[in-house]
Order: sequence, then C-alpha cells, then structure tokens
Amino acid sequence: MLTKEEMPVCPVATTVALIGSKWKLLIIRNLRSRPWRFNELKRDLAGISQKSLTDSLRSLEEDGVVVRTVYPEVPPRVEYSLSELGQSMGPILDAMAAFGSNYQALLRADG
Repeated sequence: MLTKEEMPVCPVATTVALIGSKWKLLIIRNLRSRPWRFNELKRDLAGISQKSLTDSLRSLEEDGVVVRTVYPEVPPRVEYSLSELGQSMGPILDAMAAFGSNYQALLRADG
C-alpha cells in the first residue's frame, strides 16, 4: 500500500500507481465477473509468467483491491476476488473498454 509520502499529488497518478500495469488491469477485469483461482488466471492471461501473476496479485492485495481467501480443505483452495475498493474500479474499466471499442472501430473504418 502506498504511504502518504509515496502518494502522488495528482489523483490520476495515484490511480496509475495502483493499477497501472497491463497485468493488474487484466486481473481486475477477470475478477469483476467472479472469484478466480491462481491457475485459472494463469491460463486465461496468455503470456503472464507465474512470477508476474504472483507479484501482481500480492500488490493488489496489499493495496486493498483484491481479497485472497484460503479455504481449509485438503489440498488448500485459494480464490481471489475483488474487494469493495476493487469493485469501485468498475467504471474505470468500463470507460477503458468503451474507448478501446471505439478506437478499434475507427481503425477498421480506416482500413
């Protein structure tokens, strides 16, 4: 989690510091629909390494965006889901999806 001293003055920069990597955004996108297990995320996010996924999930958990739930089963089952803070990022992802769709349509129209 960012400390007060590390927090950028600009609100946009604060948001980028929280979710500004490609993998974090795609993890959040997936977790919007339902809780996911680690291996499910790894399979779905083509190209992500185990280390990048682990680091991204830990960072998102430390920042309060993701909740990690360990179920007392044998073998243990771990699921990742969005916290209330993570769920509040829905409009950001919706706006990004709308922009991406519009941009794709623009490129298709030019081609």
